[in-house]
Amino acid sequence: MPRSGHSPGTPGSGDGPGEPGHSDASPPASPPPEILLDGPADAPTLILAHGAGAPMDSPFLATMAAGLGERGVRVGRFEFSYMRARREGGGRKAPDREPELRRAWLAAIAAIAAISATGASTSGATGDSGTRGASDPEGGGRRLWIGGKSMGGRIASMIADQAGVRGLVCLGYPFRPPGADPAVAARRTAHLRDLRTPTLIVQGTRDSFGGPDEVAGYALSPRIRVHWIEDGDHSLKPRKSSGRTEAQNLAEAMDVVAAFVRAEP
Repeated sequence: MPRSGHSPGTPGSGDGPGEPGHSDASPPASPPPEILLDGPADAPTLILAHGAGAPMDSPFLATMAAGLGERGVRVGRFEFSYMRARREGGGRKAPDREPELRRAWLAAIAAIAAISATGASTSGATGDSGTRGASDPEGGGRRLWIGGKSMGGRIASMIADQAGVRGLVCLGYPFRPPGADPAVAARRTAHLRDLRTPTLIVQGTRDSFGGPDEVAGYALSPRIRVHWIEDGDHSLKPRKSSGRTEAQNLAEAMDVVAAFVRAEP
């Protein structure tokens, strides 16, 4: 993956006002994305998508991918088309509309399912060759876990049941933008009531997109478990006054995600 001329996002980058709205349209196929791979080739595979404001090699996702790889999870990362356009010098673009984000997710599942099926183990980016033999992305999804940071995890939650994946991991779920009308939260959580995919949400107790008291009021599927990270913000970072460090919070998140992925049959 070319990196020259690219400035990665910051750990705190996440969803913002430009995040796409909800749509019930069923997305068709999408062109294959490039994939970054970390971790053992023969390990369970978790695909992570980025948030609205930071790329797949942001400090947050790079740290998570490396740490999960050390814990025996293979992590694949990809970018939505608007973020790829930013990387290629297209300026700061708003996130794609929801149907395109969903199409990109299904394409990423197909690409990594094909890589797993052919036994490819090279870390780094893959192009068109990564999708050969992936004519059944939903079938391939049975071998995969999916999720992501903020918006990336939210969109993954919308296609998890459709793709038939093994599990879902959301790192800082954006239940609603800070200060948004409660109706926004109602729309963003409606599909979570009937979610069938085993799900882990890792959320900071200070997350302005949804804290413990707020989240307790949502009707969530019994397949969803929320793990709270003490004093963490939307990127799980604590305040210095808490006595905790960002490294401790991220390590806790890695431990619980790795245990979740490895425990799912």
